[in-house]
Amino acid sequence: MKRLFDLLLAVCAGIFLLIPVFLVALSVRLTSKGPALYWSDRVGRNNSIFKMPKFRSMQIGTPALATHLLSNPDAYLTPIGSFLRKSSLDELPQLWSILKGDMSFVGPRPALFNQQDLIALRTQCGVHELMPGLTGWAQMNGRDELPIPEKVQLDAEYLQRQSFGFDLKIIALTAIKVIRRDSVSH
Repeated sequence: MKRLFDLLLAVCAGIFLLIPVFLVALSVRLTSKGPALYWSDRVGRNNSIFKMPKFRSMQIGTPALATHLLSNPDAYLTPIGSFLRKSSLDELPQLWSILKGDMSFVGPRPALFNQQDLIALRTQCGVHELMPGLTGWAQMNGRDELPIPEKVQLDAEYLQRQSFGFDLKIIALTAIKVIRRDSVSH
């Protein structure tokens, strides 16, 4: 049922967001050198690697690290990068990953391929068995500010509590956080 819900919601969102996606892609191309999309190697279900698209908010040549590990992340942002991140518009291309079956709407956020500490803790707790999500329970409880052990603890809580109703709650809370721009890294 979850996969069917993901497919239906991704198709509806894709149709509804077609013009905004086009405008964001055009804006990225017009304000910085390079492609509109950045394809990131991410860790998926059962620790398999997949390519996850995002609208490019960082300059070409930025190290493939989690933003909090960069010495001065703001120095790498494109002219509209901060806006894309704060508005979460950079995440829109992940609808493709949902349609393809690499991601779900709700699940733990996919780790970067080189976040070994996060990957190891998730594997230890069984979280690696979940499909990664566009949003998740950890994002509703601190998003980018959470230390990795707390993030994994919340991902493990999601593993235990997962249900259609809980997913709907997380999606609703995500919409509220995005509208308020709560806990979003720049």
